Amino acid sequence: MLGHRTGMIGLPLRLLAREVYDRIVGARGPSVVALVTGEERIVPPRAQYWVCTVEAMPEGMGCDFLAVDEIQLCADPERGHVFTDRLLRARGTHETLFMGSDTMRGPIAALVPEARFMRRERMSQLVYTGARKISRMPARSAIVGFSVENVYAIAELIRRQKGGAAVVMGALSPRTRNAQVAMYQAGEVDHLVATDAIGMGLNLDIDHVAFSGLSKFDGRRMRPLMPNELAQIAGRAGRGMSNGTFGVTGEARPLDDGVAQAIMEHRFTPLQRLNWRNAALRFGSVDALIASLETAPGEETLIRAREADDLRALKTLVQQDRVRDRAIDGPSVRLLWDVCRVPDFRGLGAGDHAALLERLYDHLHDRGEVPDDWLARQIRRIDRTDGDIDALSRRLAFIRTWTYVAQRRGWTRDETHWRGETRAVEDRLSDALHAALTQRFVDRRTSVLLRRLKQKEALLAEVNDQGDVTVEGQFVGRLEGFRFSADKSADGAEAKAVKSAALQALAPQFHLRADRFYNAPDTEIDFTDQGGLMWGEHAVGKLSPGQEPLKPRIEVFVDDVAGAEVAQKVERRLQHFIDRKVAALFEPLLNLQRDETLQGAVRGFAYRMVEGFGILPRSQVADEVKALDQEARGALRKHGLRFGQFTVFMPALLKPAPTRLRLLLWSLAEGLQDFPESPPPGLVTVPAIKDAPAGYFAMSGYRAAGERAIRIDMLERLADLLRAEDSRAGFEANPDMLSITGMTLDQFADLMQGLGYKAERGERDKVKAPQPAADPAPETPAEAETPAETVASPEMAADAPVVAPGDPVAEPEAAPDEPAGAAADAPTEATEPTEPEREVFYAFTWGRARQQGRGPRRDQRQVDKGKPRDGKPRDGKRGKPGGRKPDRPQPKGGKTYSAKPPRKQDVIDPDNPFAAALMGLKDGK
Repeated sequence: MLGHRTGMIGLPLRLLAREVYDRIVGARGPSVVALVTGEERIVPPRAQYWVCTVEAMPEGMGCDFLAVDEIQLCADPERGHVFTDRLLRARGTHETLFMGSDTMRGPIAALVPEARFMRRERMSQLVYTGARKISRMPARSAIVGFSVENVYAIAELIRRQKGGAAVVMGALSPRTRNAQVAMYQAGEVDHLVATDAIGMGLNLDIDHVAFSGLSKFDGRRMRPLMPNELAQIAGRAGRGMSNGTFGVTGEARPLDDGVAQAIMEHRFTPLQRLNWRNAALRFGSVDALIASLETAPGEETLIRAREADDLRALKTLVQQDRVRDRAIDGPSVRLLWDVCRVPDFRGLGAGDHAALLERLYDHLHDRGEVPDDWLARQIRRIDRTDGDIDALSRRLAFIRTWTYVAQRRGWTRDETHWRGETRAVEDRLSDALHAALTQRFVDRRTSVLLRRLKQKEALLAEVNDQGDVTVEGQFVGRLEGFRFSADKSADGAEAKAVKSAALQALAPQFHLRADRFYNAPDTEIDFTDQGGLMWGEHAVGKLSPGQEPLKPRIEVFVDDVAGAEVAQKVERRLQHFIDRKVAALFEPLLNLQRDETLQGAVRGFAYRMVEGFGILPRSQVADEVKALDQEARGALRKHGLRFGQFTVFMPALLKPAPTRLRLLLWSLAEGLQDFPESPPPGLVTVPAIKDAPAGYFAMSGYRAAGERAIRIDMLERLADLLRAEDSRAGFEANPDMLSITGMTLDQFADLMQGLGYKAERGERDKVKAPQPAADPAPETPAEAETPAETVASPEMAADAPVVAPGDPVAEPEAAPDEPAGAAADAPTEATEPTEPEREVFYAFTWGRARQQGRGPRRDQRQVDKGKPRDGKPRDGKRGKPGGRKPDRPQPKGGKTYSAKPPRKQDVIDPDNPFAAALMGLKDGK
């Protein structure tokens, strides 16, 4: 065309027309090139070359050269009659060129006998590669869908797996389409998702075309694509000397061998019939116009086109009386036909579209133009760039309608103004739609990282104080300690690309962080109850069992990309930390282990203590303890050991910090999966966990007894108090016992049963304190009160009076030894005598025989819960527990607590050094 003085070219798509226009403007300048489409009209005063859509080609221009592209669209059911009309009537004065498929040779030869045919062979090969998953789609591929929903779904999938895709559809404005194509051509994304719009002459760098479906909706019904239609689209792969491939993906079934072979060899069934509609229209009346549009062709090669949208709109409008009354002459009918040719860009359906056309016709017929205020309101409603892709697409379709109206000559008062207004709105919406498409279907981060990885250049990484990692300015995740945690929003191939780029760029950062960690103080490092090793908030390793209980091994959490040097440095620093922690918290135990003066049985017992982390239940080492003489025990006591009645332990290791570490080391040595936590510090008793691992309470510094567990040092203090009591005759709990344990009376009874004692519950009349008098009577020993609640420290409760839950508060009343008639002689009103208040008590006896199954049968025991243990009524006074008891007769069927078997010999506590000295003096005698 540029070889002639003037020329015109008709193209099948508005997008392609804009592309060709830009190329010609680049070669000859904008002053001689015109662009005419349904929605765009750029016509300079001295236009020599016209680039148009086929429907918008002006008639009667008399250009030297005229060309129509994709002439095989004469067979298209919707637009074919327009292309056929150009084939029959459009001519250049010097040269006319129709470009298209070889399938048109027969119809053109029949309709244009003087035509000469020239064939251009494809210079590259096109090869069918079969089916392939979208996740395995190679770079520089175009995936073709045949609906907006399908295109969006594929683009979303590619974004997650490949970093993003450009989107091209026929409904896009040229500005949006060009921006998307430019993004693909620049390599920002490696995949293109498009409709069959790319099959019409868009020249892109595509290596592979994949069909996600093999059928499309043609406006009336879903129909399978013909082989020549598939070839038209597949031919976008490979251009010039570059070979290309095509195939299927998604739910599309593989192509038949014959179809695939035909596409590769470009062999298709020749077209036999072309769609035609009469171009010689009669505008005398509406009925005459409709009749001329429905005229049958006179050639066998032509078939009458199916009813097009413009004809359907005309038939709908003329049913309105207002429209028919106006269309009564030639100009009115011609105007009506021009209005009916406004495309339904909005896609709202025939009814809504006809209503809009009726309003347009009313304004144009009555006023001669579209009112400015009415057109401004329509445009103003659309001029918004907020909303999602669908909202922007709808507004873009709406503005195309008003752009078309503004392009029609004579329809507006100021054509230049309204063309500029509609173009500006379209540009704003196009830019917003491009941004929305890019935001939704392109992961800028992944696309940038993938492109830089392909270039094999060093990536620049930055880590801020919060550990956020950015690579080439893109956030990729967080560096937690010495492990990289990729951004959670990335998944699939996107996550792999992000992690690969991040780890490659983070290599120098790992070394810098390792140096800082190695020089960090111990106060910045800590261990968790589950064996984790923390540097601030980040896990950098964990403990695992070592060859010795007090020497655990270190497993570091360091990414492989950091290298062995970083891992070794982190491991050495953590080993130093845990070794110093063990040395500081278990110093007495380590001194015991290193004491070379201990020999024989003493050294063996010291080894047992180290194995037990400084705590051994006495029942487990009873024989070893018995074998130790006083000198051996003295040597062990120098290291802080205490030989208690229930436990042999080091009191210094019962503090919270050693207890926490001891539980951790013990859990490692035992190979537990879930490590138990240490009890809260400062509590004398804690609830006894039913499913606790064997040995847990000892390692936590407690002994389980009943429903609760008591701290072992407090248990030994309680044992000292219990030695002073007569456990054979029975005794009651005194305030010191309750104060040490911090328990209520019922809780203490359960504890004592857990320790092997028998607790018998009873009730008795409560002795109340007498009223103060002028001549006070001798005070009766007050009954011991039980604490109201468990306290954390026995020392806090030792000096404070406590009251058991539910005990009534003593009310002032007459002394219990006052005569019964005294109250009646008083001047006050006589009252009925009240029942004496009752109190609960427990009698404790050593229950070893019962625990071993040799105790008396329950039906041989008699316990009167409403009376004291001797079965006699109380006189308001009772003896002190453990003191001298009154003579108690043996009740029938019961037992006595006063009978005490004679001792064969005095029992001397071997752990008491004074008793040991006394025994030595006796032996000396």
